[in-house]
Amino acid sequence: MLTVFGPTQRYCDGISRRSFLKIGAFSFGSWHLSLADIARAELARGTPTSPHKAVINIFLGGGPPHQDMWDIKTEAPAEIRGEFKPIHTKVPGIMIGECFPRIAALADKCVFIRSVVGAMDRHDNVQCYSGFLAESLRPIGGRPSIGAVLSKLLGPVDPSVPPFVGLTAPTQHRPWGEPGAVGFLGPSYQAFRPDGEGLANMRLHPIIQQHLADRKQLRARFDQMRRDIDVVGALQGFDAATEKALNVLTSSKLLDALDLSKESPKVRAMYGDGKPYNYQYDGAPTANDQLLIARRLVEAGVRCVTLTFGRWDSHGQNFELVRDHGTKLDQAFSALIQDLEVRGMLDDVTVIAWGEFGRTPRINSNAGRDHWPQVSCALLAGGGMRTGQVIGATNRLGEYAVSRPVTFNEVVATIYHNLGLDPMTTTIPDPTGRPQHIVEQPALRELI
Repeated sequence: MLTVFGPTQRYCDGISRRSFLKIGAFSFGSWHLSLADIARAELARGTPTSPHKAVINIFLGGGPPHQDMWDIKTEAPAEIRGEFKPIHTKVPGIMIGECFPRIAALADKCVFIRSVVGAMDRHDNVQCYSGFLAESLRPIGGRPSIGAVLSKLLGPVDPSVPPFVGLTAPTQHRPWGEPGAVGFLGPSYQAFRPDGEGLANMRLHPIIQQHLADRKQLRARFDQMRRDIDVVGALQGFDAATEKALNVLTSSKLLDALDLSKESPKVRAMYGDGKPYNYQYDGAPTANDQLLIARRLVEAGVRCVTLTFGRWDSHGQNFELVRDHGTKLDQAFSALIQDLEVRGMLDDVTVIAWGEFGRTPRINSNAGRDHWPQVSCALLAGGGMRTGQVIGATNRLGEYAVSRPVTFNEVVATIYHNLGLDPMTTTIPDPTGRPQHIVEQPALRELI
């Protein structure tokens, strides 16, 4: 927050040497960095020249049941098949679960992956956000997530808008609420989280009203402080980085993107709000409106938005949970696809919804499905991909992939390809100076 009255030596307008740089520290996980620190790191990377491509990564925390969503097993016995029936989609020959009629109507704009392999029996989002296991490069900090990589390589589209935003508020089971790790890249590349302190640090209006008459006055005070500091030689380098930090603080662009009251009632109704939040427990709510915020953030210049939608850990009451979560996801995901298309953004924005693993083919005694890392699923749209298709297949009981197994790394490689990065040649130096590939497998040939 902007500290107006410093505790010790005061310069112009009572701002101390120590406090004037503590302006609007973003909340980046457990790290608290000044905007000037972040801006300097961004300036060191240079100005991005790539077009504005983006990804909205929807994490279905808890592990969604693949056989109740995109891989309905009509020929399996009842104790495996479950309660849901398949429905036809817009694409002949593709059928999905009955809870998703709106997505079915947009199947020509979607990709249904039924054979995601390589999951671990762990409740975290590491593979969905980075493509790697949590153990990969752990001695030097671990692998960075997609958002951190984009922040490093491409930087901000707009100086006043962070390139990487994590929407999900902290959850009781903490890994479900994490926005994506920075890994060996370090805290400068953390996601901005517009909740709690993060959002509060963007709201300068009360301070402006009380101490600073307007934006010009704020800048004038900084200019006077610069002159005073130059006279005494107390600080060098009050440069473009601090000016850039000030741009973030005084810009309304990010706050406007987060403010759904600026969206039309018709569009808001199209997405819904996902309430009531059922089966949430220690996870994330089914906050449909976060998908709308994600679209607004991308429109404002964000490159990567992550969020966790619902809590899919259905050890009991699996079918009631899928009816609740699935119906809400159906509304929000389909609204996002249509919204992006209407705005001419769909080819530039990759949307993906997936979880950390699948669920057991056999239904347990509590009408639930347990953890099943042997195979899982993913739903993609946009990004200029060749959509309207299914990739991979599982056996009759949904136990394992029998054709075209797809790894998390391949899916993330496809996202990078859609974002304009070559997944097989792009590297980032780690702390030892060794170049590390952003992924280790190529993009899905069926989609590019």
